[in-house]
Amino acid sequence: MSDNSTDKERPHQGGGGLKIRVAVKADCPRLLELVHELALFERAPQEVTVTLTEFEEAGFGQNPVWKAFVVEADGIIAGFALYYIRYSTWKGCRLYLEDLIVTESHRGKGIGKLLFDRLFEEVRELGFSGMVWQVLDWNEPAIKFYEKYGANIEAGWLNASLSEQQIANL
Repeated sequence: MSDNSTDKERPHQGGGGLKIRVAVKADCPRLLELVHELALFERAPQEVTVTLTEFEEAGFGQNPVWKAFVVEADGIIAGFALYYIRYSTWKGCRLYLEDLIVTESHRGKGIGKLLFDRLFEEVRELGFSGMVWQVLDWNEPAIKFYEKYGANIEAGWLNASLSEQQIANL
């Protein structure tokens, strides 16, 4: 990392030898491994269709749309939080947490807390009106983790989407 980096870009040490830092392009293969691990956990491995090239371009190309923080444990990425900016006509700019993933073998070591706390710093630094994300209604460990922070888990909203193919057929 160059001397021109800001404090928020510099790695920070967490407890237990954990290091949190901003993701770089070279992290993308490992991040996609964790995305596949999450998709398997969420019972939807076939839903991950993004390629490494697309993933890298979306994060590090000419017009990046996402940013991520990674936590290293013993020199390997054990978890990450990927976000993008969402605009709400009701609330203004908000950080949208797309994924917070901690590999199974490293859960319970404070990695999720380290990532969540860093996201809170990011919300404050960017002057956003808050942070939003989704959680599956059957993912009790995640729900309990979020409830520790006093998160509002809303009912009544249903996800809707159209795929590229569906749109092409319209």
